[in-house]
Amino acid sequence: MTELRELYQQVILDHNKNPRNFGRPETTNREQQGHNPLCGDELKVYLYVDEADVIQDIGFDGSGCAISKASASLMTDALKGKPAAAAKDLFERFHKVVTGDVEASFDEADIGKLVVFAGVREFPMRVKCATLAWHTMRAALDSDQTSVTTE
Repeated sequence: MTELRELYQQVILDHNKNPRNFGRPETTNREQQGHNPLCGDELKVYLYVDEADVIQDIGFDGSGCAISKASASLMTDALKGKPAAAAKDLFERFHKVVTGDVEASFDEADIGKLVVFAGVREFPMRVKCATLAWHTMRAALDSDQTSVTTE
């Protein structure tokens, strides 16, 4: 288990140092601001959703802790090219994993590389860091104009 935890930490550190899809895509039609006042994480999620309701492009920018930034990076990788309904479904599954609302028997087949955040549920204060980008993406998909906060 220690080796697996170390691997997960390496993935999180890699996505923090080299975030994927960092920055505003050239074409966007939805965006949302998110903020975690507890630790100061702030980010903005940008989407380009086509007429078939598929996320053709996604990006983010902002600043935050390693977990927040890595979560946003992995989220953008996981959602690019997915229908909005699939993105919302993955949000629900991811949220259950990080809040401990699922059995410990889930694996990568359930949520892909996002499984690296399973250990966050052991640290309730960090759950908000891991889910900030996801809540922000969900609000952008729903065209909710209310700024997202983890409070």
